[in-house]
Amino acid sequence: MSASGKSFGLSEIDELCVQTIRFLSMEAVQEANSGHPGMPMGMAPAAYVLWAKYMKYNPANPKWHNRDRFVLSAGHGSALIYSLLHLFGYDLSLDEVKNFRQWASKTPGHPEYDPDLGVEVTTGPLGQGISNAVGMAIAQKYLASHFNRDGFPVVDYNIYVIASDGDLQEGVASEACSLAGHLGLDNLVVVYDDNYISIDGSTELSFTEDRAKRFKAYGWNVREVPGDGNDMASFEKAVKNARREKQRPTLIKLRTHIAYGSPNMQDTAKAHGSPLGDDEIRLIKERFGWDPEKKFHVPPEVRSHMDRLFKKGKRAEAKWNKLFADYAQAHPELAMEFHDAAEGRLPIDADGALPKFESGSSVATRKASGMVLEALMPKLPLILGGSADLTPSNNTRWPEAKDFQKDARDGQYMRYGIREHAMGSIMNGISVSGLARAYGGTFLVFSDYMRGAIRVAALSKYPSIFVFTHDSIGVGEDGPTHQPVEHVAALRAIPNLLVFRPADANETAQTWKYALEHRDGPVAMLLTRQGLPVLDQDKYGSANSVEKGAYVLVAADKPDVLLLASGSEVSVALCAAEALAKEGIAAQVVSMPCWELFDKQDTQYKDSVIAPDVKARVAVEAAVEQGWHKYIGDSGVFVGMSSFGASAPAKTCFEKFGITTENVIKAAKRSMANS
Repeated sequence: MSASGKSFGLSEIDELCVQTIRFLSMEAVQEANSGHPGMPMGMAPAAYVLWAKYMKYNPANPKWHNRDRFVLSAGHGSALIYSLLHLFGYDLSLDEVKNFRQWASKTPGHPEYDPDLGVEVTTGPLGQGISNAVGMAIAQKYLASHFNRDGFPVVDYNIYVIASDGDLQEGVASEACSLAGHLGLDNLVVVYDDNYISIDGSTELSFTEDRAKRFKAYGWNVREVPGDGNDMASFEKAVKNARREKQRPTLIKLRTHIAYGSPNMQDTAKAHGSPLGDDEIRLIKERFGWDPEKKFHVPPEVRSHMDRLFKKGKRAEAKWNKLFADYAQAHPELAMEFHDAAEGRLPIDADGALPKFESGSSVATRKASGMVLEALMPKLPLILGGSADLTPSNNTRWPEAKDFQKDARDGQYMRYGIREHAMGSIMNGISVSGLARAYGGTFLVFSDYMRGAIRVAALSKYPSIFVFTHDSIGVGEDGPTHQPVEHVAALRAIPNLLVFRPADANETAQTWKYALEHRDGPVAMLLTRQGLPVLDQDKYGSANSVEKGAYVLVAADKPDVLLLASGSEVSVALCAAEALAKEGIAAQVVSMPCWELFDKQDTQYKDSVIAPDVKARVAVEAAVEQGWHKYIGDSGVFVGMSSFGASAPAKTCFEKFGITTENVIKAAKRSMANS
């Protein structure tokens, strides 16, 4: 490193671009008086080299399907990606960089999914981005196996990640990177910003394992670049090695210095999450020979250089477009399938392909889900299924399914292993591929382990499908450790997440139809272990009404009481309504499989289902009551759980916890008395 702090292996114009990235990043943080300036300053050279020399993309068309994906997993360093997006020609003005972390800006505190802008995934919750990238790499491998033909590599992009110490410490990243090594995802390149600093101080306080050996043990190709993060000649050798690697994902361990170039704050924890201050920025600019009075300055030579790189991206896509046009001539059916997937069109009429379940039988909704998948999945090649080592219990695998493995890139079924959190994050990475989508299963109680991924999916509106079975005390003998009671309410608390708890097999089928056609966010379906009676649709109405979130099963002209239920408790409410009718009490029974959809209906429909003038109401659900009072009001009565479960047969659990027909009848009478 020279006395001026310049990098090795870069031309004069490259070095000027690196410095511009550094200064824009630190000034954006200073302008906001909030943010993380240190990481962008240390990683600016490596990020620039990736974007300028190795990645393929077209800022004029950020959603070009064969672009390389860039994931800033170290999302706290968001000023870095905004500087890159602005300089490299994406639709991000300098004013937006100046507006960092402000209301309604395109530059939030941590990157938020915006494929039109060039932000591939939401990052910030550490470990999520690198885990999403594993899903992106899986999607690319699968899509390449499905679409590519001899002479037509229409899907051949790579995934590049910048990750931090925090990413590598989070458990979700360990889960995901372990699976990536097993699968040999050689299209994945992770640049590890090894700067020895976290918020608390030096990583020596808590993070002293040999990270290189750890990733080698995962089965990764590991390359180490020592120094101060400015030896770009050595870094480029590592990147070239990664691109040549054909068996393993690559980790490039790049030794950097946080707040590189800062006379007083380099290598300090304060530079991780606090603005540098105007005086310190002045000193840094003077060190690099910049005019301290110029703020958010982009030299004209940098603009000209970036314009040339912008044109390179347009040429890259034009070349691919020519390739795809020839591909469409040679393989028209595949090209049409590609276009349909890009537009979000399913290749089948899902409703027509769904199995129909006859009343009089008893079918667990997890089993019904499996039967739906058996009918649909062979016709949906761009949906990737999977489970976190609970395939036989979740019923997520269909008979003809082939496993995705290192030697079977055409496998449509993912064996995630006992890695629930990674499964959720990897599913999200698959589901933002633009062509493929993912569903994955585990027990509902383990939604706790993957809640971080579910929340980010909801925040970012990823179209992932989360399948949760064993949804209540109906789990039975496995006991309270495996019996979810608070989890239904916990999932319903997440904005933008559609939570379905179907009452029978036909509602389950309609839930799958809705989930597959819904692309504006994630879906969670909660399914039973125990068998449930298949409801007579001629008697109670069509399960197609699932799309409205709630509907009337038993109508009453002038109901005395409303019985509201979801999932396995709907049949309990129906039995109670029959018994009440014999006593001259008219009960209207409502199935409520998805609160979120019901809340979106117009007032007229909602009032037809939950009549506002009927104050006597009972809610029945084998879970805690949180949330139900917005439907049953102060005079309503809840029949459900107020404690953890117990280890006993399912029937015994329902009886002992009072989720029975008899208790619903008593609750109905009590609510009538209250109102």
